[in-house]
Amino acid sequence: MRLAMIEIFGLLFLGLFVTLVVFIIRALRTYVKSHSRPPEDRQEAAAAPSKTLAQALKDHRTRCKLTQEYVAEAVGVSRQAVSKWETGESEPTMSNLTLLAKVYGVSLAQLLEDVT
Repeated sequence: MRLAMIEIFGLLFLGLFVTLVVFIIRALRTYVKSHSRPPEDRQEAAAAPSKTLAQALKDHRTRCKLTQEYVAEAVGVSRQAVSKWETGESEPTMSNLTLLAKVYGVSLAQLLEDVT
């Protein structure tokens, strides 16, 4: 009698375990399928044109109504260096990017947020 009860509980436990595994597998399959295609928002964001670092630097400078010469003096580089950064001929160092962010009154993350 006792052995039969243990056997019945064992079968019930096994049935519950198998059911749980099936539900988990179904949930994972649904999750993977839903994330295999980008949602509409991601497609629209991917379609939006991204800025280059050069364009972002120029946009911030013009937004602040600053000249290349003023920015160059504030950062401690030549005006030609600022011009090269804004045309994409060269890129500023991290320390210069940090100084540029301070000159433009934004954080480094905001300075680089739209840059690809």
